[in-house]
Amino acid sequence: MNFKETNIKGVYVIEPKVLIDSRGYFFEAWKKEEFCQHVGKVDFVQDNESKSSYGVLRGLHYQKGEYAQAKLVRVIKGRVVDVAVDIRKSSPTFGKYVMVELNEDNKRQFFVPRGFAHGFLVLSNEAVFTYKVDNIYAPQAEAGIIWNDPDIGIKWPIDISRVVTSERDLKHPRLCDAEVFE
Repeated sequence: MNFKETNIKGVYVIEPKVLIDSRGYFFEAWKKEEFCQHVGKVDFVQDNESKSSYGVLRGLHYQKGEYAQAKLVRVIKGRVVDVAVDIRKSSPTFGKYVMVELNEDNKRQFFVPRGFAHGFLVLSNEAVFTYKVDNIYAPQAEAGIIWNDPDIGIKWPIDISRVVTSERDLKHPRLCDAEVFE
């Protein structure tokens, strides 16, 4: 695997070595020893999967306090843009974001550490998205930031009038009003 740290410290794009032949393909999606060597020790405790259609935007989500989560995300089917926003007040990159395209062909993975809000936008007719997390889901700790916060200025690659999101995600505050990490 090739681990590329992004312009925000601790956020990685991971590209697997894909072996392709007449039967199809094979790759190692996650290897603990190699991950720890490049990214650091992360104990994943749960795998999640979602299926969404074109224009669906999920996020920007995070969990607060003792329930904060790091995520290792990838797309099994389809195509998305994935975003991690630094919400650590003490960070020199507070309020900045990293965007990466994940799709079934490039098989990239995106590591989002604790202290980041996370979201993705589906660019294909359908996308199956999977992610590992290093902490359990705790409804009392869930939080979010509105996906179109002008202070963050995410450049989503489709006309925002075509974005489909949940009522819950529409009610998230802007970063300046959100409860964030110190």
